[in-house]
Amino acid sequence: MEKFQVLIVDDELDFLETIVKRLRARNIEVSGVESGYLALEALDSRNPDVIILDVKMPGMDGIETLKEIKKKKPLTEVIMLTGHASVESGIQGMQLGAFDYLMKPIALDELLEKVRQAYERKLTQEGRGSH
Repeated sequence: MEKFQVLIVDDELDFLETIVKRLRARNIEVSGVESGYLALEALDSRNPDVIILDVKMPGMDGIETLKEIKKKKPLTEVIMLTGHASVESGIQGMQLGAFDYLMKPIALDELLEKVRQAYERKLTQEGRGSH
């Protein structure tokens, strides 16, 4: 699989650093930011293929951030991360164009599989898919 870029947006720094480290160890180009505002800023200088976005963040939450991401980069695939209390937000996110949502805590293999699926869909939508 070709190199693709992932951006992780989560206000829990321990989680953010762990996921970034574990994806890098699997040779995925990944960066992390801890707020929706920083995610939107990052889109000005980076072009991630897949964004993993936490729903519950102070300030600009995941749903607001998703809306702005889709305005700026409509083909970027977004995977929402939700806790048990915010499944509705995950579903709402999908209605707003998110690729999927996953429950925290998330198994790394499951997250990687979703990221690959999201990347494949982005390629297909850009007309570069393998199908």
